[in-house]
Amino acid sequence: MGLDFSAILSRWPEFWNGTQATVFYSITSLSLAVTIGLLVALARLSFIPPLRWLARLYIDFVRGTPALVQIFFVYFGLPSVGINLSAPVAAVIALAINSGGYLAEIFRGGIVSIDRGQTEAARSVGMSHWSAMRRIILPQAGLRVIPAAAGEFTNLVKGTSLLSTISVMELTRVAQVVVGVTFKPIEAYIAIAVIYFVLNAAIAQGALWLESYLTNKQGGAHG
Repeated sequence: MGLDFSAILSRWPEFWNGTQATVFYSITSLSLAVTIGLLVALARLSFIPPLRWLARLYIDFVRGTPALVQIFFVYFGLPSVGINLSAPVAAVIALAINSGGYLAEIFRGGIVSIDRGQTEAARSVGMSHWSAMRRIILPQAGLRVIPAAAGEFTNLVKGTSLLSTISVMELTRVAQVVVGVTFKPIEAYIAIAVIYFVLNAAIAQGALWLESYLTNKQGGAHG
């Protein structure tokens, strides 16, 4: 028996809504994850030992435990200590916590890859450590981490599929509902696989454009 996508196409509005939800959760979580990742990366490079230790503990926890367990911890675990979150809010927080741990190491790697001589030169002309970091180090590090950060963003997009386990109506959950009605699992999962592929291809292309743009901008500024 061949594949029949007619039932899937007839439910395209549901897939479109699921796609929009996936994009929303991905972008919202990424925005928070970038902030978390940058702060944790700076803490890892701090001169204050307790900050470095806490940052390292956070990174090791995130990277050493499954993302699904982290989602369950935020959604099912926190209510036991009086913190009750709706599924959408828990979803954003859990994804941001997870992605933030990976981004922290990506950002830290980008920062330490910058020649220390540039920091010393900035300090020699009167800049504070944080001023030199903000105006000189971070812009260059940002350019260097774009490919790795884009890779983490694609992982985040794929990770939204785990939100179906707490009944968040993102793309994978929509597919599960459609399968329950149409009894077309192969067609439904092929459809969302194509959508995920298109989303991540767009991220990869966007990262290439951003990297090229920033490279040209920095080159023009130096010229």
